[in-house]
Amino acid sequence: PAGVVKNDEFFGPSEVYHDQLAVRVKAPDAQALNVSWQGCADAGICYPPQTRRVALADVAATPDAASGTSAGDANQASSGTLGADQALADRLSRTNLGWMLAVFFGLGLLMTFTPCVLPMLPILSSLIAGSGASPRRGFILSLAFVLPMALTYAGVGAAAALAGANLQATLQNPWVLGTFGLMFAVLALAMFGFYELQLPAVLRNRLNNASQGQRGGTVGGAATMGVLSALLVGPCMTAPLAGALLYIGNTGNVMTGGLALFAMGLGMGAPLVLVGTLGARLLPRPGDWMNRIKVLFGFIMLGTAIVFVSRVLPAALTLGLWGAWLLAIALSLLTLVKQLNCVKSRLVSRYLALLLGLWGGAMVLGAAGGAKDPLQPLAFMTATAAPAQTAVANDFMARFAPVKTEQALAARVAEAGQRGQWTLVDFYADWCVSCKTIEHEVFADPRVQQALADVQLLRPDVTANDADDQALMRAHQILGPPTLLLIGPDGKERRVERIIGELSADEFLARLAQARKG
Repeated sequence: PAGVVKNDEFFGPSEVYHDQLAVRVKAPDAQALNVSWQGCADAGICYPPQTRRVALADVAATPDAASGTSAGDANQASSGTLGADQALADRLSRTNLGWMLAVFFGLGLLMTFTPCVLPMLPILSSLIAGSGASPRRGFILSLAFVLPMALTYAGVGAAAALAGANLQATLQNPWVLGTFGLMFAVLALAMFGFYELQLPAVLRNRLNNASQGQRGGTVGGAATMGVLSALLVGPCMTAPLAGALLYIGNTGNVMTGGLALFAMGLGMGAPLVLVGTLGARLLPRPGDWMNRIKVLFGFIMLGTAIVFVSRVLPAALTLGLWGAWLLAIALSLLTLVKQLNCVKSRLVSRYLALLLGLWGGAMVLGAAGGAKDPLQPLAFMTATAAPAQTAVANDFMARFAPVKTEQALAARVAEAGQRGQWTLVDFYADWCVSCKTIEHEVFADPRVQQALADVQLLRPDVTANDADDQALMRAHQILGPPTLLLIGPDGKERRVERIIGELSADEFLARLAQARKG
């Protein structure tokens, strides 16, 4: 940034800098930099000029107090290239606050259409549908849901600025996901009419008296669900989100972090407000359809519970749960047939019940046989080569050696470097759905296995998210799994080819080829 012009009585107009200064240097062939500066006090006393020689190969891997840089930053500065998350963080760091908030608002809009955020739609709709809320009331309830949700994200952003913690891993571990899945199952049973969830009579009477003449749900309930949804349904770990949190964590500015994530929350909430308002407007008048809507939301909440626990359950067991879910829907449709007066509606309901029942039964049977694919639940009955293929895949995954600390990782990388060998580091967690997707769709590909035949494979398991896991991720500026590092025989990561989030086997092979070529 531009400095401040100070009129010195001896040197005349001089450009000075207060607090911190970031100097970006493009020196592709440089092995060292000579940095010179002179410090002065506002009272007029200046210190002797100083010069420091910075050897780029010797820059520490952790942030340096004097230079404010890291080995990864120095290497990227010398090469003029950045990883996807670093590039976004770099662009944001040079953007004014208004544009930065606009970028985060846009990120929120994009994240609304990810599988980790879409469950908010049934949560919000269940607050409005079935209550006969007017468009105005629907807008108020939607806003009461979205604003606390955005404020919760603002708190997450402030926490990221303070600690740079691995928020995704903190909020999404097996115990938390299991608890939240159980909560949605309990809510679903209430929707099915097994019991009524009510406040104590004293509070309920006061709320009823205060809400006489109003329609729809309560603002307080919507606000509470907004806060819970922000915690339960976190955005998927993608390169844009990783870059955003990396930027917030590096700034250390609590206000900036809070405003950035508040803007992201508003972006995520804008479509929710639209759905809540227009949905309430388009709903017909209250009637018997409301009970059917309650049942529908019950099944949606049950599905949401399965989505949560699927991150920590075996794939075959998850397939069985989805099969049981479809069978329950089929039975519900058969019950609905008796309530329909239209012959065509009864025929359609029976036909859908038959299809869902057959497919759900196939999924349950497939789960008992160890199948994992919901689109091919009975493939295990005809796949004669499956055992051999499974054995090959298991043999390949057994090549991944566990590492727990930064020292252990550095030692293994150094050993591979002495052999002239590349290293692939796969940060993994049991609760990470994308990690399992990469394992099944990328590492199971024969082409990928062949390409990695001469590569050392390391897998830090950060499921526990303990102190060692957090220290290891901080050392490499990793916000959460899945994150894959490609490290050359020289011991340096090819940072621009770092992989964050899911990708296909072809994309992985392209990244690997580009890293080796570079």
